[in-house]
Amino acid sequence: MDADLSLVLGLIIAALSVPSILSALSDKRAPRASAITILIAGGLIVFAIQSHPGGYALAEIPDVLVRVAARYLP
Repeated sequence: MDADLSLVLGLIIAALSVPSILSALSDKRAPRASAITILIAGGLIVFAIQSHPGGYALAEIPDVLVRVAARYLP
């Protein structure tokens, strides 16, 4: 898997799990499924950082998002 793609997927999965965490906490349930998705997202992000030579800078993330969207979306 491409490092840029894994970074973008990790960021999207992490962003989508935040409402699930808030929902579980507001219903006074344990956020088990949300914790698993956060672990998956964290694993993808760590894999991307280790695979990319030199890692990623914070200012580089929007460019990575646009590159991946341009590559995979028609």
